[in-house]
Amino acid sequence: MTATLTHAPDRLGPLAERLGAILTARGIDPEAATTQEPPSEVTALELADARIPARYRRALGDHQQVIAWTEAIAAAGRPGPSGAPGIAEGPSLLIVGPTGTGKTHQAYGAVRTLLSAGVRLRWEAVTAADLYARLRPRSGHDAERDLQTLARCPLLLLDDLGAAKNSEWTEELTYRLINHRYEHMRPTLITTNLPTDALRTALGDRIASRLAEMTERVILTGPDRRRPSQN
Repeated sequence: MTATLTHAPDRLGPLAERLGAILTARGIDPEAATTQEPPSEVTALELADARIPARYRRALGDHQQVIAWTEAIAAAGRPGPSGAPGIAEGPSLLIVGPTGTGKTHQAYGAVRTLLSAGVRLRWEAVTAADLYARLRPRSGHDAERDLQTLARCPLLLLDDLGAAKNSEWTEELTYRLINHRYEHMRPTLITTNLPTDALRTALGDRIASRLAEMTERVILTGPDRRRPSQN
């Protein structure tokens, strides 16, 4: 799947700057690319890598259960006008493990694997803490529209669920998001440090019950990879 860059980079803001960097890395002058025919094509994976945090732009979803999930999602996709499969209803993944065991790496790797396989994919990614900050009511911001965007997107990566301080407001917001995706069977990648009992305590029974039914659980173990090994 490819996307075409058809506007001058200096008119499109930060995303255009990232795309310009991609073109430069490929030996293409970003300015010349806007005037040449045919216009330069940028792959969907390259577009995704422009949005993915730098640390995860080469992430690989190489865990056996993650690989199986991406294959199942790709196989269930409905063909679009170009013949490429588009993401459809399907199972979700709950990636569980202590800090530093590679949960976020596997989640972004799964997104990149789907794009590499040619799946047409509209996706969003947000940490739980950023979710609550993003949706906190404030003047001039339509939080409800933001919530619906996340609830309805074909694939959502919700990182570090249960890590943010809980309240009645965050619990209700999380419930609305998870319940909408549960009812419509939208694939969701969720990471958490919390084991089952702690997750139920942090999120409440309504959310935990839905997660238990809608997700396949992937358990990661091992030391914190962010810390240098001690010999």
